[in-house]
Amino acid sequence: MGHLLSLPMRNKGIFLLISGILSFPAGCNRSGPPVQDEAEYQASIETWRLERLERLKAEKGWLNLAGLFWLEEGENRFGSDPSNDIIFPDKASDFCGTLILKEGVVTLHAAQGSGIQDAGKPVTTLELRDDHTRNTTILRQGDLAWNVIRRGEQFGIRLRDYKHPRIEKLDSIPSYPAQKDYVVEARLVPYDEPRIMKVATPVEGYMEEYTCPGELHFRLHGNKLTLLPFISGKQYFLVFADKTTGLETYGAGRFMYASRSRKGRVILDFNKAYNPPCVFTPYATCPMPPMENYLPIPIEAGEKAIHLD
Repeated sequence: MGHLLSLPMRNKGIFLLISGILSFPAGCNRSGPPVQDEAEYQASIETWRLERLERLKAEKGWLNLAGLFWLEEGENRFGSDPSNDIIFPDKASDFCGTLILKEGVVTLHAAQGSGIQDAGKPVTTLELRDDHTRNTTILRQGDLAWNVIRRGEQFGIRLRDYKHPRIEKLDSIPSYPAQKDYVVEARLVPYDEPRIMKVATPVEGYMEEYTCPGELHFRLHGNKLTLLPFISGKQYFLVFADKTTGLETYGAGRFMYASRSRKGRVILDFNKAYNPPCVFTPYATCPMPPMENYLPIPIEAGEKAIHLD
């Protein structure tokens, strides 16, 4: 029987883990590469924050998530009636149909008259493409939309409600004032060969894999620091924690992107450090910071913790 994902992990427990690790003194010297005019930089950060909010509210954003249900091998009946294996919100039909998981393939058998659509066209029987394939199948019934996600050997249904009240509820994300001394230049010290790293997530038994090309070395406020970046297209993706984690910022760390450079020089702008999706919904599967990415100083830049529900 499919089950709704429960994510009991929150700031308190994670903070206890992190606080034992972050026990080093912080320096006070400031360093960083030249950046644009102060007014222009502040305007660029404000624009970045507004665009970030727009992405969260968009159809593919995180604010409209309404459920995450793991599929069992075989038949999984779904709909709003409590007798179903997977229980959708009340606005769904009592019985929407059956999702059959067989050897890594999920097939929909829609109930007659369910009105389920794929790309605006009614469907009856359809093999569903998961989120690790191109053109992921997005099914829709009224305000609800859902697709198959694959996490390791597990397959689930990610449900969205395009009229979710959370969308209107969020009008801003608390953040530290933008400070140019949190824009620093890092140097990539490459490994002989890129390494595959397994990173923990809130999903029991599931580790996400990332490719790490080496170490980013940099100085911030007089401290020599190191972060492990993950390759993400033409950028580096960073998952980190610091001495604000679990206090002023989210207990499971924050994310940040940085542009890749062939010369090994990378600009880190901590004013663009942002909350993982798990801050906004219990139905996301967010990577945790690797132990190497626990910074022993407070990073008082970027987004702060927020509590929506």
